Amino acid sequence: MDLAVKQLQQSDFSRWDAFVQACDEATFFHLSGWLTVAEHACGHRNHSLYAEQAGEIVAILPLVEVKSLLFGHSLVSTPFCVYGGVASRQPEATKLLLKAAADRAEQLDVDYLELRHLEAKTDGWPSKSAHATFIKTLGSNDENMQAMNRKQRPVVRKSIKNGHVASQDQDLDTFYKVYSTSVRNLGTPVFSRNFFRALMQEFGDNCELSTVRHEGNATSSLMTFYFKDQVLPYYGGGMPEARNLKSMDFMYWDLMCRAVDKGITTFDFGRSKLESGPYHYKRHWGFEPQPLCYEYHLVKAQSLPNLSPNNPKYRLVIDTWKKLPLSASQMIGPFLSKYLG
Repeated sequence: MDLAVKQLQQSDFSRWDAFVQACDEATFFHLSGWLTVAEHACGHRNHSLYAEQAGEIVAILPLVEVKSLLFGHSLVSTPFCVYGGVASRQPEATKLLLKAAADRAEQLDVDYLELRHLEAKTDGWPSKSAHATFIKTLGSNDENMQAMNRKQRPVVRKSIKNGHVASQDQDLDTFYKVYSTSVRNLGTPVFSRNFFRALMQEFGDNCELSTVRHEGNATSSLMTFYFKDQVLPYYGGGMPEARNLKSMDFMYWDLMCRAVDKGITTFDFGRSKLESGPYHYKRHWGFEPQPLCYEYHLVKAQSLPNLSPNNPKYRLVIDTWKKLPLSASQMIGPFLSKYLG
């Protein structure tokens, strides 16, 4: 039977997610929960498509329309996420969805369509590899320690001896205070508290908050996701004192040890900009970078987008943002962050 492209409806979510669970190409960020959060917590329209054959979904393409006076108008798979793009069981279905996505971008008259693939899937579309992802198979705790470079191992050992205590709970207020402080200090707008609450509601037991305390004070906190055999530490930050205390090193080591105890085999450390501080930090932990291939169909735009904080035109804004009172950054940040995913 012929393939047919269809628009995703809420009534299709269970079928869509069943496909994500069964398809090797699909990632945690292909789950419909991300589309729900983008729509209801950030106000972005869902234009996701799937290919169907004989009543069965054979390929999916999450698509979210992001429209901002400051940052432009785009169709993205998927904002706020490392991965996106087509997940498919059939090459012909992949081609069909790519064409349908380009057509939808033209209809919406966006600046560009962005597909966040692990590897190139299009034929001749412009692309860039400004980020790498870091994924590795976990061994025993001893093997994971030995996989670190010779400078990182003593840092982690020191963090263990520093008297940190990690707890897993649903304490969104503590997480948000730590995380928003951390990103403000980096000059980055924070997401809204409602955004993180929506993630917790959507992913339930597969979304975990973990907070590290030193002498009773929260020093670092982390939102982690679980998917198939993977653990994905995704939103993490530390208070200013975390650096000297090595609290974030303890936070990631504690998560790695708990993942091993649970029988989880894959640790996905997320994406980082090439040659950035976080990029090298993850390499120190024994992870090898895998460049990501973000592919574009340009509609109104004449060149590839550059929303990177390394873009010189954002330098003054970033430096100013670092000086904002925390309360002001928490109030203003959500109005900007939802367009910067």
